[in-house]
Amino acid sequence: MSAGFFAVFDDIAMLLDDAATMSKVATQKTAGILGDDLAVNAQKASGFASSRELPVLWAISKGSMVNKLIILPFAFLLSAFAPWAIVPILMLGGIYLAFEGAEKIYEYFVPHEDAPRERDLTPRSKEEILEQEKEKIKSAIITDFILSIEIIIIALGTVVEQTLPIQILVVSFVAVIATIGVYGIVALIIRMDDVGFKMIEVGEKNGKKLLSKIGQYLVQALPKVIKALTVIGTLAMLLVAGGIFVHNVETIHHIIDFMPSITGDLLVGAVVGAIAVLLEKGFTKVKGSYS
Repeated sequence: MSAGFFAVFDDIAMLLDDAATMSKVATQKTAGILGDDLAVNAQKASGFASSRELPVLWAISKGSMVNKLIILPFAFLLSAFAPWAIVPILMLGGIYLAFEGAEKIYEYFVPHEDAPRERDLTPRSKEEILEQEKEKIKSAIITDFILSIEIIIIALGTVVEQTLPIQILVVSFVAVIATIGVYGIVALIIRMDDVGFKMIEVGEKNGKKLLSKIGQYLVQALPKVIKALTVIGTLAMLLVAGGIFVHNVETIHHIIDFMPSITGDLLVGAVVGAIAVLLEKGFTKVKGSYS
């Protein structure tokens, strides 16, 4: 009986070891989208009053966890009963990511005509501010839902040939990391300027010039960090999208086989994204002409 008892523990240990190994692979595969998730949420959680930044981020974090609790069961059902659908969903997600990345680049060079050129400095009531806050939180949660689908499907795609218990452990682990890790880092980023201001205050009060200079650096660095994350997130989307097509379409893989992997993935992502943007702009133009 004791031998059977220890055999069960041995099986559990092997299962956890396999899950840990596959979790590392899955996390690497989803790193690009996690980078984009980080950039997007850092932008959406900033711009609020200092006292509201963390409550807003907490609300978005809870929404993100609910998103994943909704998506995970559907992902496992898909793996159990329709594994053939995972690659097509990945491809559709790849088109979406490529479109998002390419559209960000397009809008950088060709801004929307109705884009606001100046900040609206009109005083708003407390009710209006709270309503705007709710809208931003809702927008962030919707964006997170789309990115969460991609994160979970890509993670699932790395373990689709494994047993269901390993799939559940690995994909659930990636989902938790995607929430706690991303939003934890976002919390640190959006509070960077507050920490900086506090360091400046303490430094000037106690005559510590080095502390004050570090604080000034943190305050000045925040907008640059968010801008850098936006650029990195855009490139990451194109890389992830390109990688999906390169690894799942043999013809594309052979065409760019002579290129370094990262260059090929970026090129394919950019081409797919450019085509998607052209089709979207063309459809919008045609639709507008008939309305």
